[in-house]
Amino acid sequence: MKAAGSMTRRGLSLRVLLLAWAALPALAAANLVVVLNSRDASVTLLDYATGAEKGVIAVGKEPHHLIPTPDGKELIVASAVGNELVFLDPATGALKRRLPDIPDPYQLGFSPDRQWLVVAANRLDRVDVYRAGDYGLAKRFELPSIPSHVAFSNDSAFAFVTLQGSDDIVAIDLKAMTVAWKMKVGKTPAGIVTTPDGNHLLVGVMGEDHVAAIDWRKRAIVKRLSTGAGAHNLAPKGDGRQVFVSNRVANTISVIDQGTLEIVRRYDVPGGPDCMDLAPDGKSLWVTSRWIMKVSVLDLDSGKVVKQYPVGRSPHGIYVHKPPVAAAPAK
Repeated sequence: MKAAGSMTRRGLSLRVLLLAWAALPALAAANLVVVLNSRDASVTLLDYATGAEKGVIAVGKEPHHLIPTPDGKELIVASAVGNELVFLDPATGALKRRLPDIPDPYQLGFSPDRQWLVVAANRLDRVDVYRAGDYGLAKRFELPSIPSHVAFSNDSAFAFVTLQGSDDIVAIDLKAMTVAWKMKVGKTPAGIVTTPDGNHLLVGVMGEDHVAAIDWRKRAIVKRLSTGAGAHNLAPKGDGRQVFVSNRVANTISVIDQGTLEIVRRYDVPGGPDCMDLAPDGKSLWVTSRWIMKVSVLDLDSGKVVKQYPVGRSPHGIYVHKPPVAAAPAK
């Protein structure tokens, strides 16, 4: 009887284990894509699996960029002309709260240490640094001209901001709360990222159709990579090595190896590709095609745009929800 009971318990344990493993894909599956329609003052919610519209949320004027909070519990939509931050549930898109009196939040980013929220106030020619804990203003920097995109040093010591109007990037010392330095980078710089090793900044130089690789400690451009006309935004691939570059005028997306600083692939994506977000499985890239009021889904293996979904006017920021993957049960 003991042996029979032991076998029964083993069979039950195995069944529970198999059920637990079977549940993992469901827990990790994406179910929501959030698209900002900058000219419609709205957010379109799409079903990840089908592309069907799940709803439209009215927000303040000109929502351009969005970012999840460091804990992943909220998704912040920055309404630039509406002068507010709108907080959504990242899994459902439900409106959670609004934070008014945040002037001109065009583009924004959290420092890696989660201490600061840095906001590029595009039309006001300044950068505002807020405490990430309570969103209280810590310091305001008046800058020339047209602050655009934000990146950080890996140790959170510096925030780097591109200035489209003056063709510069500026480094803000987040410990001293001072402007550390400013340098010319090329005509109309936009997207900016720090390479994983922390040694270089990659900047999309829209007016000169390339990405500039900068040794920021030496304040020197070490390489210019000709990606295509209107080199605009950058998005990490998620493999810790490659980064996507959207070339809005060329209607292409380039892939740069951040270790070798070489262009390794190019994709054709129509309609003015702008912001990008990788699917949870890493197999497709979701792209706002800004000039044709659509979201394009790029299959990374075949190199083809396999789907397009209609959204609002001038779609800009995009977010594909990536729920935490449940830990595998112990054997």
